[in-house]
Amino acid sequence: MALLEVKGLTKRFGGLTAVKRLDFHLDEGEILGMIGPNGAGKTTVFNLITGIYPPDGGEIRLNGQSLLGLRPHVITELGIARTFQNIRLFANITALENVMAGQHCRTRAGVLGAIFRLRSQRLEEQRILREAERCLRFLGLYEKRHELAKNLPYGDQRRLEIARALATGPQLLILDEPTAGMSEKESSELMDIISQVRDSGVTILLIEHDMKVVMGISDRIIALDNGEKIAEGRPAEVQRNQRVIEAYLGKEEV
Repeated sequence: MALLEVKGLTKRFGGLTAVKRLDFHLDEGEILGMIGPNGAGKTTVFNLITGIYPPDGGEIRLNGQSLLGLRPHVITELGIARTFQNIRLFANITALENVMAGQHCRTRAGVLGAIFRLRSQRLEEQRILREAERCLRFLGLYEKRHELAKNLPYGDQRRLEIARALATGPQLLILDEPTAGMSEKESSELMDIISQVRDSGVTILLIEHDMKVVMGISDRIIALDNGEKIAEGRPAEVQRNQRVIEAYLGKEEV
């Protein structure tokens, strides 16, 4: 059984069909890249998987369990974490506090524990701190843990978002253009980090416009155009696919 199964997924906005009967699967331990020109429906697919939009048709399953009708925080608890195309950090708290906030879905101590400082509450706080520090080390941000998120360089903010997502303890990490706005050196470093995340046991689904990145890191790629899947396969196969080339360059130009 695949970790993630998407069958017949459809989403309409008024008279526009943004995603049309999309089928794909994602196996455990895989990096699956999703490519396509602007407006192809890629981010809409991510929003459907993570519960931000309800689908108008189709099925989404994680480990065989349907995600339809579930709220985003419940889907996070089940093991799907994501980053966004536009950075969404808590700007006025530290890097460490941002990552600690990512573990909210894994906390169990309640209001009484916080008021009376019960042992269970104190132990949980220690665990949250240790896990946040581990995630920051993994992303190379530990030395900057006490800096406000808004004061970090752009590339570090991108990595901080990934650290916060990892702090939720995901099975599946969804990355929406993780290298957007990064220098070539920063992109190369992030490619290595993404590979290490996969090697640590986290499956990855990503959108990426940088072809060097997506072709270099993905095990498989699916290509969308106008909300439909036009190609699927190994990076080299998809790169040579005539429909993919036409989607990016236009038929006349090709």
